[in-house]
Amino acid sequence: MISAIVLTKNSASTLGRALKSLAWCDEIIVVDDDSADETAAIAKAHEAVLFNHLLNEDFAQQRNFGLSKAKSEWLLFVDSDEVVSSQLAEEIRRVVRISNDQYPMTNGYYVKRKDFVFGKWLEHGETANVKLLRLAKRDAGKWERSVHEVWDIHGHVGELVNPLLHYPHPTVREFIDDINWYSRINAKLLQKEGKKSSLFEIVFYPIAKFKQNYILRLGFLDGTPGILMAILMSFHSFFTRAKLYLLWKKS
Repeated sequence: MISAIVLTKNSASTLGRALKSLAWCDEIIVVDDDSADETAAIAKAHEAVLFNHLLNEDFAQQRNFGLSKAKSEWLLFVDSDEVVSSQLAEEIRRVVRISNDQYPMTNGYYVKRKDFVFGKWLEHGETANVKLLRLAKRDAGKWERSVHEVWDIHGHVGELVNPLLHYPHPTVREFIDDINWYSRINAKLLQKEGKKSSLFEIVFYPIAKFKQNYILRLGFLDGTPGILMAILMSFHSFFTRAKLYLLWKKS
């Protein structure tokens, strides 16, 4: 059996598409962070098991809450702006079906993610190389870190072939709003871990990040969406390091 777990927060514009792509799962759990839109109604319309649970700026605890509510042996975590294609669904069903017989030591699988940003599927840059551990056995590990969280799975981890389809940030403004929010949480976490930033890092790390994404990772081949993505990922680096620096100055 496979349980899908989806975290939501005012996700009405994307949730229906995500849940429709998960209809093949034995169970769908939606963990909602007190949404004010139609998220809850959409979840119920797709017969998902709905839990209202405050995020409190900690994605790991939110995912672990969903993990604790799942009934299946295998769990699949999908964000509300992601879609599981029919090819990926079939691959997941196949590896889960044969795991106990052929791969008894494999406790989880990385999934590639493909981004559709500003009207184009990105083939280059940082996001084109993303692999996320999203499919694993329920008892194989827990999620860690409050933001940019990771699933710490014990035992062997494999990798799936078909990608998870990602439809983030339909506008530049929404992208920047998300960067501003995530960078604030990340800076607080880095300070808690004892990490510091410097004026040198604040100025030069974002520049290096842009060159890496746009030139070294061939982001320029993705045209205008490629340069926008490279710029915005550099903003993320700048915001995180600047906020971390200011947090230490304040303390």
